[in-house]
Order: sequence, then structure tokens, then C-alpha cells
Amino acid sequence: MLELPNTLNVAGNAVKWGCIGNGPPLVALHGTPFSSQVWRRIAPQIADHRTVYYFDLVGYGQSEMRDGQDVSLAVQNNVLAALFQELDLGRPDVLAHDFGGATALRAYYLNGLRYASLTIFDAVALAPWGSPFVQHVRAHEAAFAGMPDYMHRALLRAYLQTAAFNPLSEDALNIYCTPWLGPVGQPAFYRQIAQMDQRFTDEVQGLYAAMECPVTVLWGEQDDWIPYETGAKLANLISNSACVPIPGAGHLVQEDRPEAIVAAVLKQIARP
Repeated sequence: MLELPNTLNVAGNAVKWGCIGNGPPLVALHGTPFSSQVWRRIAPQIADHRTVYYFDLVGYGQSEMRDGQDVSLAVQNNVLAALFQELDLGRPDVLAHDFGGATALRAYYLNGLRYASLTIFDAVALAPWGSPFVQHVRAHEAAFAGMPDYMHRALLRAYLQTAAFNPLSEDALNIYCTPWLGPVGQPAFYRQIAQMDQRFTDEVQGLYAAMECPVTVLWGEQDDWIPYETGAKLANLISNSACVPIPGAGHLVQEDRPEAIVAAVLKQIARP
């Protein structure tokens, strides 16, 4: 497990973060409904080459969760900008997945952050997105937040499994489920779903253009959440290279094919 011993306060939110390794900085951005623990099998493989910074998005993992909290994409890029400033990261390499991808793109095009490179995969970046389940939770957040614990646990485990192409291990399911359990975690899970809104990618999608850094776009070929075709479109907009398919991987590539992510990052940072 990755340790997050540090706290950064951003706009009244306590954001937990950590780092491992040596060398120039690399920032890893997780997605929903996960946490920075998605990098637990990836960060150590990069740590001989980069100082890997990771954090839990506002309202996720070990970061603060509370009633009335804004945990939408509107706030996450500002958290990233604050982390850049607090740690004086300059132009780090960036590794981003899902909502982390949306956050990296919003921070680049809206906040003016700049990166040494970007490795982005299975990202929430292009319309349309938002599954029927997401729409249903948005319409009935209070009902879901108040479900009996056993029902919530069953739903959560089933939902998480749909992110992966291969069966998730019991260890992985426990890691990803634990933050969303109990009187704080359960309502936080439905809060972040209820606040999913395509307008936060719509407002930046029209700005997409080739980025001022090397960009690698990867995509799980068996991603049932966001199809590979979306990755191909994104690569055409922000990268000078085609999208790289990852066979045998669904949306949660970190569990299905972590070695593919490691290989892509090492190749990216080895470029002169």
C-alpha cells in the first residue's frame, strides 16, 4: 500500500498526499471511484527514475469527505494547481487515468499548468459520458446514500468489478471499497457520482489541441466504461501519435495490465 502521510489544505479541503522515489517529479492522478492506491503496483516500478507524487482527489480515498462538499471536476484541477505550487513542481511528468485525465487536461487548458510529458489512459475527456447508473444516482442520491450497509457493499463490489476486464482480487476489491464504507464513506460515494457532470469536460473540450509536451494516449481494448474509439479521438486532438491499445485490459488498466502502464511511462521519460 502507498502511504499518504502529508496533508495539503485547498479551499477548505484536507487533501492527503505522498511520494516515493528519486529524480525529477512525476505526478500520478487517479480516477473515480478509486484512490491513489491504483498506483501501488506502478509507482514503485518508476521510483528509480522519478520522484512519484500521488494524492487522493478531494472527496476520495483518505482525503476529506463531508456533507455539502464540492467534489466535482470543477474543483480537482484547482487542487492539482495548488499541489504544483506548494511543492514547487515546475513541469513534472504526469500520469493520469479516468477523472485524473480530465483533471490533468482541465489544469493544462484552464489553469495554464505545463508538463514535461503526459501519459494518459482511459480518461474522461470527451462527450458523451455518464452511464445510466450515474444518471440514476444523480436523480436519487439520498435514497442510495441511505441504503442498508449490506446492499451498498454488494452494489459497490459489483460496480467496481465492471471496471476491470479480469476478475478483481479480494485484496483489490477491499482496497477500493474501504474508503466508501461506513457513515462517512457511503454518502461520499454517492456524492461524487451525483456531482458527475459532463459540462466540466464540455467547457474544456473545445480547447483541445496538440499539447506543448510529448503525449502518450493508451486505452484498454476491453474498456466497457469508455470505449477505445474515444481514446483514438482524444489522441488525434492532443497528441502527435495514435492511441495505443492495451489488449486484455478494461477500464481499470492498473489492475488488468499494470506492466503496460509502467512500460509506457518508462518509454515516455526516456525520450531526450
